[in-house]
Amino acid sequence: MSSPAFGTVSRAFVPEALGQPLRLRGWVQRARSSGGILFVVLRDRTGSVQVTARRDAIGPEAFEAAEHVQTEGAIEVEGTVAEDRRAPGGRELRASSIRVVHAGEAFPIFAEQTEEFLLDKRHLAIRSPEHVATFRLKAEALRALREFLDREEVLEMTPPVLSGNAAEGGAEAFTIDYFGRPGYLSQTAQLYLEALLFPNERVYALTPSFRAEKSRTPRHLTEYLHLEVELAWCDLSGLLDFEERMIVAVTHALAERRPAELRALGRPPEELASLRAPFPRIRYAEAIDRLAAQGFPVRWGSDLGTAEERALTIEERVPLFVTQFPRELKAFYMLRSPEDPRTVEAADLLAPEGYGEMVGGSCRETDLLRLTERLQETGANVTEYDWYLDLRRHGSVPHAGFGLGIERLLRWVLRREHIRETTPFPRTPSRHTP
Repeated sequence: MSSPAFGTVSRAFVPEALGQPLRLRGWVQRARSSGGILFVVLRDRTGSVQVTARRDAIGPEAFEAAEHVQTEGAIEVEGTVAEDRRAPGGRELRASSIRVVHAGEAFPIFAEQTEEFLLDKRHLAIRSPEHVATFRLKAEALRALREFLDREEVLEMTPPVLSGNAAEGGAEAFTIDYFGRPGYLSQTAQLYLEALLFPNERVYALTPSFRAEKSRTPRHLTEYLHLEVELAWCDLSGLLDFEERMIVAVTHALAERRPAELRALGRPPEELASLRAPFPRIRYAEAIDRLAAQGFPVRWGSDLGTAEERALTIEERVPLFVTQFPRELKAFYMLRSPEDPRTVEAADLLAPEGYGEMVGGSCRETDLLRLTERLQETGANVTEYDWYLDLRRHGSVPHAGFGLGIERLLRWVLRREHIRETTPFPRTPSRHTP
């Protein structure tokens, strides 16, 4: 009689599985033997289950081979599902056979190791339950974001990552030799999305972005996943309404679909499920007044850094919008505010509890002369942006857009101390391997 097809660990915990045969394959989380009994916790993509193997049930040769399997070694098991209150989840698989697929070497990851060592061994450290939960939540967040954008009739686009323009300033762009000409790793897909906006009206892209900033803070990476959206016929108020709906949609989806992973990482899903719009909104000028009252050495024109954003949000329990920034602090393409030419129609969405900026957005300047003047003020070579200026010459309309840092969103949602814990292989000024 042939063996049953391989199932998943989750099958061991359905009500009808008790007393039924089950065949599993996966990795050994931990194992111990006591006399003629071997206890193994087996992991696959759906969870973990205890496997109990008796020497007389699987045979001495198979038992000895199984005893030598290291943590993260791979095995195949066949047996019967039984109830055992002492086992994790109250179930175990009582093995009738174990086949060693790969015994493995001694696993180098264990408790009390330095952060640097764990980063050196990141390719192995990401097997930890915490990382598994984090990246499943990240995948769920990406799915929820795409679902939201689809409901809003925003079309996904595929802009390039290699560019001949340093969109947001050459000092922060990674420069490459592009066949003898200067090239850049993309800081933003925005300029290309604006080109794609006019035939489609509502577009987005999910691409890696790169920033050559030597910022060693808990919220900076040199490579991150960037969700960018451009919306035609949209003003600043409409843009902020859109961002609110999006953040609420993704947090509610995570609470509904991945509550176990959230709890495992210490974030009660009920907190995310209770998030509601609208979010509070303050102008930059008010933010400066608040910070000055707290003793920060700031004045009009001061940038809001990590410490300032933390001070503004540490007591908040929902995200906070800061709007109408001085135009000198923002990129050349942002629309000048009609009521105050010193400011632009821009807004940063700051995560609560001190986690800082996670979304930056603005209305886009549509006046060709003003856009050209701003480019000149920044010292850019205007001729390199002639293709972008073409967009203002041929059917330009009011539009707005934003960029969301996926890892920053996850850092707040999961309350991670450092942003590097929200991406499998973090890139920082001091690290680009493994």
